[in-house]
Order: sequence, then structure tokens, then C-alpha cells
Amino acid sequence: MFKTLSIVISVYNEEKYLKKILDKVIASNSLGLKKDVIVINDGSTDRSERVIKEQIVKLAKKNINVNFNLLKNKKNKGKGAALKQGFISSKGDIVLVQDADLEYDPNDYPVLLVPFLQQNADVVYGSRFISAKPHRVLYFWHYLGNMLITTLSNMLTNLNLTDIETGYKIFKGELIRKIAPSLQSKRFGFEPEITARIAKIKNLKIYEVGISYFGRTYEEGKKIGWKDGVKAIWEIIKYNLFT
Repeated sequence: MFKTLSIVISVYNEEKYLKKILDKVIASNSLGLKKDVIVINDGSTDRSERVIKEQIVKLAKKNINVNFNLLKNKKNKGKGAALKQGFISSKGDIVLVQDADLEYDPNDYPVLLVPFLQQNADVVYGSRFISAKPHRVLYFWHYLGNMLITTLSNMLTNLNLTDIETGYKIFKGELIRKIAPSLQSKRFGFEPEITARIAKIKNLKIYEVGISYFGRTYEEGKKIGWKDGVKAIWEIIKYNLFT
């Protein structure tokens, strides 16, 4: 039933981590699914695009059986806008969102894919908060803000998720390609928006699985801040009640 896994990666100034994450994505265990890697260079001003192109050349030389598609934006549009492009361009039976930094580990792909292959899931979220796997200890206020955002989202969606802000969100391809054209959020509001939209579709099989997490500090390049958290509260209300 499932033959291809599309891995959608939004990139904005991640030259420091990009080569390593792409190597890990290519080497990851996709449980027999052929990989279709879609990288969106979202207006990077560093060497990110050069790193991506070098990776494509390396794949060709090694004759690795991975399809690689590079999309480019001249100006930065934001994570949500870039992912929308990737979803629409995807062709996989399953579509997985992969962050371009090293916070989320492609070694977790098997646990993320099992609900699709064994329970015919429609959507899977990888939760940082229900796992016995390694979890880097960082900011208390980020954790508290995440719990607040997730709780408010759950109150309006009637889902019992533990981590709506997770970077690992995986969908049946036909489902996310149907939803993608209607996505509005251009930045980190993608997380509450996509959660609100899937909650409104009846009879979806939604699963959560525990994942590892290696968060970054701001000195290491973390981009999301407290302003995005405040916006997320409005976006939860907006996409659940007014969209």
C-alpha cells in the first residue's frame, strides 16, 4: 500500500547543520519505503544552497536510490509557506516534515512510520513529552509555553495531544496534498493551523509516538521566540473558530 516516503525540509540559513542532517536523512531507515527528499531553500543568505547542491552531486556519484528535489525562494517566506510548497510538490504515499537543524533525529523514522504501516494511520505526531528516549534539558519557560499552547489547542480541537509544536508531523500524502492549498500561516503558525485543520476532518486516525529531542540554544541558532508563542495563541483561536 505504501511505497514512497516524501521528506519535506524547509531550510533557512542552516549551513552549519545542513550537511549532517541530509546525510542522516539519506542514511535513515524508512522501513522499505523509497525516499523522495524535497528541500525548500527559503531565501537563505548563507551557504545553505551550495551545501544542498553538493549533496545532490554526491548522491548522483554514489548512485544512491533517493529522489532529490530542490525548490528555491529568492526571499524568505517562512516555515509554513515553505512547507506548503513542499507538500504541494510531494508525490509520496506518506509525507514527513523534517527540520533542517539537528533537533529532530531521522533515526526516529521507524517509530514514526509504524502507525501507518500497521494501524493505517492518517496522521502521526512525534511527541517530545511521552518518550523515554534522550531529551536535551533546556528552557523551562519554553516548556511551559508549549504546554499552554497544546492545552489551549486541545480544548478547541477536542484532541488529547501532548505536543502540537513538535517538528515531526507525518501525513498520508493524499491527505496533506488536499489540505495544503488552503494553508494560510507563513511562519510558525503552521503548527496550530495544521492541527486545527486535521481536527475538523471526521474519522481521521491520529496517533502520537515518543521521539528523542536535541533542542538548540539561541546561541546555536534556535529561531522561534516568545513572540511566536504569543502569536500561536491567536492562531489557535483563529484557525479553530474562524476558519
